[in-house]
Amino acid sequence: MRIARFTTGGEQRYGLVQAEGGRDYLAVVAGDPLFMKAMPTGERVPLPSDSYDDDGAAGSGVADSGEHVRLLAPVIPRSKVVGVGLNYLNHVKEMGHDHPSAPVLFLKPNTSVCGPDDPIILPTWSDEVSYEVELAVVVGKIARNVREADAHKYILGYTVANDVTARDAQRADGQWARAKGFDTACPLGPWIMTGFDPASARITSRVNGVTKQDSNISDMIFDVPHLLSYISEAMTLLPGDVILTGTPAGVGPINAGDVVECEIEGIGVLRNPVLRRD
Repeated sequence: MRIARFTTGGEQRYGLVQAEGGRDYLAVVAGDPLFMKAMPTGERVPLPSDSYDDDGAAGSGVADSGEHVRLLAPVIPRSKVVGVGLNYLNHVKEMGHDHPSAPVLFLKPNTSVCGPDDPIILPTWSDEVSYEVELAVVVGKIARNVREADAHKYILGYTVANDVTARDAQRADGQWARAKGFDTACPLGPWIMTGFDPASARITSRVNGVTKQDSNISDMIFDVPHLLSYISEAMTLLPGDVILTGTPAGVGPINAGDVVECEIEGIGVLRNPVLRRD
């Protein structure tokens, strides 16, 4: 099941992405699926034919009916985004670090979150901003001291993330708050996929259509159950919190005018243009 958060110009709403006659549409549901069972209202909102093409890439966002449909970040974390650094061995090697003995954690504020087709705004104080495709875990209920074997009970679903990083600030500051926490540094989308098996799926990124990262989630050093358990021992996770599970090798710079696509097989494509505002 694909849970989308969207707007047609008014308040944000939620819908289940479904298909009929080869076309996708949003079956609108009442309330917030994080806190109540998704109850269809009977209303259907068509997704435009060019909004998400056959490979899931985002398009213009204008429905055939003329109604403007905009997919939003599928979740705005209630309290935090917990990032995991250095969780793919090939990325550890390319960054020149040692193999971690435990997950490396950092936090991104919920103000860093943006959605599909939202621009990544390069900060004026950085000249070296990088893309990082990541599998994102959406927490479904309060999690504290969770056993690995029970981790799946606390997960609502999964989405695609881009852990945008100001690499020069990361080196200069000695910690990662500014480098990874600036506004628009956490694109999420296009929707939350429930029933997704995170054990093995292709994970890729492209800049202007050129593949930059191409790996498999099975290459993680610490898997999703271990990460959720480990994090929940240190801090309580709340419904809507997001865990970023690390990026594979191939990270690199983005510049104004670029378009970044992050894709996870079985979930979809998250696309964002890059802008710089002086």
